[in-house]
Amino acid sequence: MRFADQSYNLRIELDTKHCSLSQAALEKMENALAPLRQPVSTFPVSDLYITVNHHAIPNDYHVRVSLVLPKRTLFTGERDKNPVSAFTRCVRKLVGKLKAYKENLSAKPERVKAEEGTLQEVVPAAEPDAPLLRASVAEGDYAAFRRATYVYEEGVRKRAGRWVERYPNFEDRLGIAFTLDDLVEEVFLNAFEHFDRWPDELRFGQWLEHLIDPSMKALLQDPEAERQNIDAVRAYQETSTEGE
Repeated sequence: MRFADQSYNLRIELDTKHCSLSQAALEKMENALAPLRQPVSTFPVSDLYITVNHHAIPNDYHVRVSLVLPKRTLFTGERDKNPVSAFTRCVRKLVGKLKAYKENLSAKPERVKAEEGTLQEVVPAAEPDAPLLRASVAEGDYAAFRRATYVYEEGVRKRAGRWVERYPNFEDRLGIAFTLDDLVEEVFLNAFEHFDRWPDELRFGQWLEHLIDPSMKALLQDPEAERQNIDAVRAYQETSTEGE
């Protein structure tokens, strides 16, 4: 099932896998987009890609949403027994990420950051299993994806620790609203959800480095929602491991 809408300066494309959505559900999802429409109205291009994937086991829906803007794509995902509930949470998270993106538009260009030495590539402890990495994403298996990316774990943790020092607001809330482990998990979750947008010109470690800043800002913007999402994927990982 595919659905497209190009109204309100927001082009929407919906793709469902292993399921179909009722007209009532589509109308509720349309209403849930209300908080996002005004914030994107200032952009010349704003494309929203929605994927609703039903998993027979454990009988829930994985909703992934990508908002394509000029020079930036924002993405998020949620799982729930009710696809509309998952989508509504995705929209709420996107609104927060969009606000953070607008605030970041005045930041220094990445080229300047690289010249100043503030950008350092995340280097894997060993060569990653590239086929497993791609296969896990294709199958929607986050637990397998995390196993395949474990070689980057220490590198991401070290770089994330350095980034925390640049954001006093984040550092002040570290250990209270969220932990460094939450930030690391958010980075890998973002990489999994938007793997198909990995730029060809960047090595995977470089791309993970680029994901630290938006992941941190997402946690700052809505720590409760992000923590719920992180806890859900951790529970999914544990369930998947027990089933092996």
